[in-house]
Amino acid sequence: MAINPPIDATTTPEWAALQQHYLDMQNEGISLKQWFADDPERVEKLSFDAADLHFDLSKDLIKPETLKLFADLAKAVKLDERTKQMYSGEHINVTEDRAVLHTALRRPASDEGKLIVDGQDVVKDVREVLEKIYTFARKVRSGEWRGVTGKKIQTVVNIGIGGSDLGPVMVYEALKPYADAGISARYVSNIDPNDIAEKLRGLDPETTLFIVVSKTFTTLETLTNAREARTWLLDGLRSSGAIDGSEEKRAEAVSKHFVAVSTNLKGVEEFGIDPANAFGFWNWVGGRYSVDSAVGTSLVVVFGPERFEEFLSGFHAIDEYFANTPFEENVVEFMGMLNVWYRNFFKAASHAVLPYDQYLHRFPAYLQQLTMESNGKSVRWDGSPVTTETGEIFWGEPGTNGQHAFYQLIHQGTQIIPADFIAFANTPNPAKDGDQDVHELFLGNYLAQTKALAFGKTAEEVRAEGTSEAIVPARIFTGNRPTTSIFGDTLNAKTLGELIALYEHIVFTQGTVWGIDSFDQWGVELGKQLARQITPAISQDDEALAAQDASTQSLIRYYRAHRH
Repeated sequence: MAINPPIDATTTPEWAALQQHYLDMQNEGISLKQWFADDPERVEKLSFDAADLHFDLSKDLIKPETLKLFADLAKAVKLDERTKQMYSGEHINVTEDRAVLHTALRRPASDEGKLIVDGQDVVKDVREVLEKIYTFARKVRSGEWRGVTGKKIQTVVNIGIGGSDLGPVMVYEALKPYADAGISARYVSNIDPNDIAEKLRGLDPETTLFIVVSKTFTTLETLTNAREARTWLLDGLRSSGAIDGSEEKRAEAVSKHFVAVSTNLKGVEEFGIDPANAFGFWNWVGGRYSVDSAVGTSLVVVFGPERFEEFLSGFHAIDEYFANTPFEENVVEFMGMLNVWYRNFFKAASHAVLPYDQYLHRFPAYLQQLTMESNGKSVRWDGSPVTTETGEIFWGEPGTNGQHAFYQLIHQGTQIIPADFIAFANTPNPAKDGDQDVHELFLGNYLAQTKALAFGKTAEEVRAEGTSEAIVPARIFTGNRPTTSIFGDTLNAKTLGELIALYEHIVFTQGTVWGIDSFDQWGVELGKQLARQITPAISQDDEALAAQDASTQSLIRYYRAHRH
């Protein structure tokens, strides 16, 4: 099936209807307080459940009828058709002529034979790699796989960057309470030598296993860090007398302490890693969509195959919900359309994600790549310019830390910043402060912030508090600041998979409306190319220096004068 040119959403009657709806709301005045008073069923009409997650959209700047307009626009841009194309393996990543099949990574083994793409049984291929990873992980977890001196592995160090780092480190932090094999993980990504120096500090080479994650095994940052790690390992083992300096012992040490996630078996072998210990993935997996592939090998080692299967099942539950729920009641689609609504009609330039769970402290950083690398585009998938604003700036920190940092801007700033508030009813670390349940105190903040943002505080309400102080404008809150509340029972492997898949499909929905290819990232490449040209000029190559622009030359001269 050919990939049709994108539909210009802004030229459709459905977009015009949504625009008129927005103007009508502006003319009558947006007042969440009034809307709640006028419609006692507002919360019920705007609350939804998908898999294990509960959604309350009632504090968003929408009315129940807005959702029908969202569904109409989804149909106008043929979101259903594009979803089917994605799930079936059509090459919807047109600039790279690739299928987009991250949803296949979490399909159950019973789906083998049901998805044949480019001549391959995709689910069978996925399950074969998973089983290879599971076998390896069980050996490490049980102590069957040991380091060169016979000691059990205690620390896994994942070396990758971008999607090969942001996903695994976020999941590792989120699921820490479920680590059950006495193995911890650290993650190295930045080429800045300070990163690897700090991550290796205090580790024992005899009990450390490195996982080098690079599909091509050519990524500059990853391979540089991998070579540094190899030097650290061999120097440490030799200085402690664990190995001698012979080439045979060095090779044995690397083979016992390094594995790879890559498809470049030649590069893996040249590095010193046994190709049998390389776990592959496919060009239809984008880096930012790959945490549930072999990229998550460190997670399988730390948490175990069974837990990883629960993780995959969470993704799959949302995949199925998104694909099979009618647009008129599909909250995943609504979430994507809400972001279009705020970006294109309210002109909101950023979007906050505020998890009220410390274990999710890396979730906003993970979403930055997922959302901004996907939808930070100014051309559509046919090469034509976009016809409206695309891509918001995603950012955030866990509550309650953010309350004491940037919430002032969300409450009383001059720009609307839609925010997703995420929380869970249960915690793995219950605590009491006297008679006070600390988790309930924490959730009190989660609930209070969305209430304050929605309804604000008027001068009359300040007076009603009985204060004798003068009413000053700085104490007035306008309210009508939009939030979406996402609530779950417990943060575990399954619900985390659901959360990640939720945002994947939000990104996809927005990209479909905007007509952009959410699965390439050409904007990342230019800086990489220029870095290769500039690096020789920094230290010694005057000819390369002369080829740079005046600003770059000046900065390099500063570096040369001050490096010691």
